[in-house]
Amino acid sequence: MTVTPLITRPEGLYCPAGDFHIDPVRPVARALITHGHADHARAGHGAVLATAQTLDIMALRYGEGFTQSRQVADGQVRIGDVTVSFHPAGHVLGSAQIKVAGVGPSVVVTGDYARQPNAACAPWEPVPCDIFVTEATFALPVFRHPDPLAEIGKLLASVAAFPDRAHLVGAYALGKAQRVIMLLRQAGYDAPIYIHGALQKLCDYHLSQGVPLGDLRPATVARGKKGDFAGAIIIAPPSAFAATWAQRFPDPVICFASGWMMVRARARQRGVELPLVISDHVDWPELTATITELNPSETWVTHGREDAILRWCALQGRVARPLRLVGYEDEPE
Repeated sequence: MTVTPLITRPEGLYCPAGDFHIDPVRPVARALITHGHADHARAGHGAVLATAQTLDIMALRYGEGFTQSRQVADGQVRIGDVTVSFHPAGHVLGSAQIKVAGVGPSVVVTGDYARQPNAACAPWEPVPCDIFVTEATFALPVFRHPDPLAEIGKLLASVAAFPDRAHLVGAYALGKAQRVIMLLRQAGYDAPIYIHGALQKLCDYHLSQGVPLGDLRPATVARGKKGDFAGAIIIAPPSAFAATWAQRFPDPVICFASGWMMVRARARQRGVELPLVISDHVDWPELTATITELNPSETWVTHGREDAILRWCALQGRVARPLRLVGYEDEPE
């Protein structure tokens, strides 16, 4: 009888042979965390094993007491009867896929991952496995993400076309904001970029980790007349756009950087004038290519739009099943 290395529990994925959970949605005794986004990394666990950067990010977000005990994932780590290892996922700074081996088939749990180049974090690496546990955030054939530098080109063209207007770019605080900044720098934009105060700690941390974000200045401090921000690029969490904070800028062009901006209805709902399709997840071609390249014996789907990828696997003669894990959001992208 084949041993099942991971099972689902209300808390999330659980490894009986190691007595730990991966990205649990409730406090547990021992948690292995793939990355620092709040739907995967929660405070209150007894012990946490993660990359050094993810542990730092959790401490920045939740305070130093976010767990009773923390351990940096460095090389192979023996836990109970299994060995675990962490491998870059290309999603955000510190993000990792977790490989579990030693009892039954080997498993790789991706967390969230991306294959497009991202100068704000280490690139995704293929990790051979028997069971591939993948997200399905953009697992529909319609999702084919464009070149992110071309999207940044749209932003810069708008800045040039409307020099009297500020451009407010909605981007989530961990990962997306820093990626947008790095894309602007890669495109040759070396002017100061203004950031909302909610982004300051995480941007400072990226700088400390060698990510060259360039000249960043606070957009939360009044600079006098509205015209002082004419022609400027300001990055802020999307929630800030509904506050009076956004009213300090001259006739702002509202932008939003997300893979979901491919869906025009979402852009309209948010009042977005300039949607920027920039995603930190795999799209349909990347997801299907990853499964093909890794060629696992089984593919498990954690969360997202699972029906299409399950059907694709069936047509390819591949074994796949949904885990239907709850608690992982698809909007903070």
